[in-house]
Amino acid sequence: MQKLLLIGLAGALGALARYGLSGFVQRYSGFTFPVGTLVVNLLGTFLFGFIWGLVGQRLVISVETRVIILSGFLGAFTTFSSFMFETSALIDEGQWGFAALNVGAQIIFGLAAMFLGLATGRSM
Repeated sequence: MQKLLLIGLAGALGALARYGLSGFVQRYSGFTFPVGTLVVNLLGTFLFGFIWGLVGQRLVISVETRVIILSGFLGAFTTFSSFMFETSALIDEGQWGFAALNVGAQIIFGLAAMFLGLATGRSM
């Protein structure tokens, strides 16, 4: 139960960090392009890879702590980091076809789901 509460707390902090950083970057960039989201996604992906690499190479932390940081905080900060990690794992395993399928499916079906959700919501 304590692990779930810590993941939830880390997730709440990740969501607040995403909201704050994305808004800050967007507000002060002056761009209409969603640069705030881009910055959050790239930073989250970098941090996920950095922490995963550090844990795998030299830094020893418990599995619970890793889950709290990666799934809790960074999972709420951006799911893009999980998507990139899973795709890179497929590439590392030599499963290029599945990696390409994952990228294509996430983007195409993600856009389709977004448009379907928008259309459904607008029609109600």
